[in-house]
Amino acid sequence: MTTSISTTAPAGSADVIDLAVPLAPSHPLHGLRRERPKIVDATQGSYDAMFAADVQGISVVERLAVALHASQLCKAAQLAAHYRQRLVDEGADPQALLHAPGARLALILDFAGKLIVRPLDGDKTSIDALLAVGLSTPAIVALGQLIAFLSYQVRVVAGLQAMADETPGTGAAA
Repeated sequence: MTTSISTTAPAGSADVIDLAVPLAPSHPLHGLRRERPKIVDATQGSYDAMFAADVQGISVVERLAVALHASQLCKAAQLAAHYRQRLVDEGADPQALLHAPGARLALILDFAGKLIVRPLDGDKTSIDALLAVGLSTPAIVALGQLIAFLSYQVRVVAGLQAMADETPGTGAAA
């Protein structure tokens, strides 16, 4: 049986990209993004799906720790702040998770770092190590999808921030 994941954002959900840039509704780039509503909705829907409670084999906290780690590696301060707060909201201590992770999370974060910084190092040996600490193949696939999504998210935010900085007289939060 296959399960389809909806990538359409629920009505009224906060747009993480707009919050991270930040883009107020009055900003020209906010309007420009809305000219492609399917992309805005699919991006937010993908975010919602990546952190849904029903993803099996890798917890929400583990996925949020990966997102925080990835954001920090990519020097995406606004996204890092967002994911740090999400971890706090989940009752987790972001500092403890990243600086003293258990063996399983340490390997997950190491794998994420490899795919982000040195993709060729994310090889069979790395995957075998994840399997050895209890991640299933579907969980490893979900982890890979999360890392790919985070790469996209970081680049969209960085691009919009650069554009906002270049938009005369508006400033990102205008």
